[in-house]
Amino acid sequence: MRLFLLFITNVLALFVLHAAELPQHDQQMHMGVASCAASMCHGSIISRTGSNVLQNEYIIWSREDAHAQAYQTLLSAQSKKIADKLGLDHAATAGVCLDCHSDNVAVEYQSKKFQISDGVGCESCHGGAEHYISSHTDAKQSHQANIAHGLYPTDQPQQRAKLCLSCHLGNKDKQATHDIMGAGHPRLSFELDTFGILQPLHYVIDADYKRKKWVGDSYITWIYGQLAANRQTLNTLEDKLVNTNTLFPELSLFDCYACHHLMSDLKWTEVKGKGAKPGTVRLNDGHFKMLIAIAASTQALTPLHQHLSVMRNSLHDKAQLSTVITKLLADIKTIEEAITKLTLAQRKLSASLILSKILTIGSKDEFSDYIAAEQAVMAIDLLIDYIGISKRYQQDIADLFDIVNHDEKYNSLLFAEKLREINNKMALQK
Repeated sequence: MRLFLLFITNVLALFVLHAAELPQHDQQMHMGVASCAASMCHGSIISRTGSNVLQNEYIIWSREDAHAQAYQTLLSAQSKKIADKLGLDHAATAGVCLDCHSDNVAVEYQSKKFQISDGVGCESCHGGAEHYISSHTDAKQSHQANIAHGLYPTDQPQQRAKLCLSCHLGNKDKQATHDIMGAGHPRLSFELDTFGILQPLHYVIDADYKRKKWVGDSYITWIYGQLAANRQTLNTLEDKLVNTNTLFPELSLFDCYACHHLMSDLKWTEVKGKGAKPGTVRLNDGHFKMLIAIAASTQALTPLHQHLSVMRNSLHDKAQLSTVITKLLADIKTIEEAITKLTLAQRKLSASLILSKILTIGSKDEFSDYIAAEQAVMAIDLLIDYIGISKRYQQDIADLFDIVNHDEKYNSLLFAEKLREINNKMALQK
């Protein structure tokens, strides 16, 4: 009964917290990393026993987490070149850079200890600590009370995805645009579960954590990350392609490699074109292809296919594009509701169906673009492990990662061949 109540609480929390404000705009005073770094707070050299947190979170962040160096990156020679090309005085003072390389809150929400040079620090993810800095050390305070005091609910996968993707994918307020990438900024790549696992953890999912916070698994975290990425992409498409009067669309929303290749290297194929004529610039639809795979385990697959097809052919028609984006957002909601209701046993079956769909469409060279292939490899790795058959496919997974190791050397035919091999291997073992 207790486990059932915990499950219901976690599900309800996903919806109650849906509108949590991102830390950069939470209108809470940000106290600065120094406020968390004392040895009796989160700055202990080693983890402490007898505490419900490790207390060495600051040390892990400062020594092992790349986020701690995000601001310092803006002082590099490469960043100087990018800033010069964009006509900026200095990357370390430009809001467009600081928005993702630091905790760039408005001046009126910066305390005396706050330093923009801390980079992506504690409050960049956990929210302004003005009100929870005292309450979150009180064992009598519930997690929900701390959230009410301004703590951002990073334990919730939907909210974590919204936060991470705001920089690693972009949203209406900030984005690594085509201009920025054209000036030399690296292409962004992100998948919530994989990147979360690669992150140096500064917390332990123990009994206390499970009692207070949302607890899921890699599969459901991946699902929520993909759904959030698709929502965010659709919202950005509407903002940049529909709600704009500029001469050229925001090109970062399109497949980079549709244009960036030798003229003699003909990239267009029937599969890539999707009914469009040769020379058409295609959308960057890597996350959309993962959405199709996820929908394969729900009733939303047919309408989703139809709506995505309409969207791809409506990029020149703002009214039609706006209408179909609304329909796609509704499709995502339907998929999310279906996934949320699954039991643990049903999740295993759902994961198998999604894996099968990825392998099937991939075998037909549907992942001919690198970005979709990259997402597919991370998904296949996760799903095979979740289903419990990873030992049989260790070399196959290694081969897949080798194929997508370098975007400019990516061979889509080799990738499709490898997926067919894995698909056939699985069919024989059923």
